[in-house]
Amino acid sequence: MAALYVVVPTGLAIIATHRARVPVERADLGRPQEALTLMTGDGLRLSGWYVPSRNRAAIIAFPGRSGPVRHARMLVRHDYGVLLLDRRGEGESEGDANAYGWGGERDVRAAVAWLGRRPDIDRSRIGGLGLSVGGEMLLEAAARTPDLRAVVSEGAGARSLAEHLDTPGRGRVERWLTPWVAQTAALAVLGNASPPDSLAELVPQIAPRPVLLIRALDGNEDEVLNRAYAAAGSSARLWELPGGGHTGALSAMPRAYERRVVGFFDAALRPRVPR
Repeated sequence: MAALYVVVPTGLAIIATHRARVPVERADLGRPQEALTLMTGDGLRLSGWYVPSRNRAAIIAFPGRSGPVRHARMLVRHDYGVLLLDRRGEGESEGDANAYGWGGERDVRAAVAWLGRRPDIDRSRIGGLGLSVGGEMLLEAAARTPDLRAVVSEGAGARSLAEHLDTPGRGRVERWLTPWVAQTAALAVLGNASPPDSLAELVPQIAPRPVLLIRALDGNEDEVLNRAYAAAGSSARLWELPGGGHTGALSAMPRAYERRVVGFFDAALRPRVPR
């Protein structure tokens, strides 16, 4: 019992905060990309790539420069600028790793600010597409800054005890008799960070800006949290797929995914018409 509720979650926290860096490999994004370095508000240098926009709008595809490559190519085909970024502690970026993304929303805010200074971008037309922890970080960042105008979050789940407690369908015993108690405490100590606010509290703050939540019914168990986020946020909509697994919706339903996600950004980031 102690192993299940203390030893294993503590071990997971150690792994989450002491991950080995994976070298960044060049990727084909459909058009030439520019290397970039940007600075976060807490003084870290982050590395990434940017494909310039052809429609005055840009999307942050997050996290990393490998996971969202197919998603980036899809957006590039539709003339969007696309920014791929190594989050803190990973790839070629400075900082300490945290696999659960605690504190990493500052990376997203730095990316939004960088795009806002680009001459090819209308700063009112910046969105984000996040996979798993990337989706969680984009939702948190959107609640903190109005400059992120639209978010697609695929596969968001629990990052801490607070979000575990918000998971629909948990009984009273199941809510508190959980490895998340020890894991959250261990992450706080090992990562020298406070747990982030629950997304169930943050998502409502994004409104009226639109949010598209994507959940595979055969994905991770805690992805059911997307139902809580959709219910809490007046501008959030949930798309549930029968298959695809965790963050595999584009592979499972490529045409439907492209139609729905690109259509979402086209509507959310359309040029403003002067009155």
